[in-house]
Amino acid sequence: MGTRAGDGHDDMLVLFLALAAFKTGAYGSPNLRDQRPLNQGELMQIPRTTLVLAVLVAGGCVDQSAPTMVEPGVLVGAADGTLGRTNGGGHYAIDLGGGLVLDAQFGMSVWQVDANENALGNFHHRTELFGDAIDFHGVATCLSIDAANGRAWIGGVITQNRSVREPFASGDIYQPGKDIWFRVLDEGQPSEGVDRTTFVGFEGGAGIPTSAEYCEQRPWPAGNARTNALTSGNLKVMP
Repeated sequence: MGTRAGDGHDDMLVLFLALAAFKTGAYGSPNLRDQRPLNQGELMQIPRTTLVLAVLVAGGCVDQSAPTMVEPGVLVGAADGTLGRTNGGGHYAIDLGGGLVLDAQFGMSVWQVDANENALGNFHHRTELFGDAIDFHGVATCLSIDAANGRAWIGGVITQNRSVREPFASGDIYQPGKDIWFRVLDEGQPSEGVDRTTFVGFEGGAGIPTSAEYCEQRPWPAGNARTNALTSGNLKVMP
């Protein structure tokens, strides 16, 4: 694989600015030094479209039924068993600030099929915003693994979009056939730390046009930024 790069911008800063902009009155440029976390009452006044954008950049999934996953098959392409895979699922919390926390859920089972990080498998992410579903199924096309740090980057293609909330329901980049991706962190045993995942990203996010480039670049901001700790469940990253 080629040179590894970063995300290109800080999505949590984008989220902060999106929420802070409402407080300026006319969506002007906020003075970051004057900003404070919004309280619940203020959040209820924020236009729902603003919060939709916040969810897009911060991420999250919730479901009342378990996400569907395919089980790993026989790894193809390496007789020495060095190909990697990642699987798992559970709930995690996305804190949007001001007391607004989304319960989120995901499921995945993805495995490499060759030394070039091509992959098979599938995944499912779902959440609800104001009662409207944001729900994506995908098949994996690439899997990049940093075994030393327990990190994995999963890229793929949307197979089903069951979203009701706009712009996810009808936006062009959210439709079946478009690229989709996310990343996970395996912290090992529960006593060693809490596993983490991001929400899914879409074509053009952070300047990344394709899933293949996402797996190639391996973005991982400092401090596990924009990943969310699992509140239940487990995930594994296996080299």
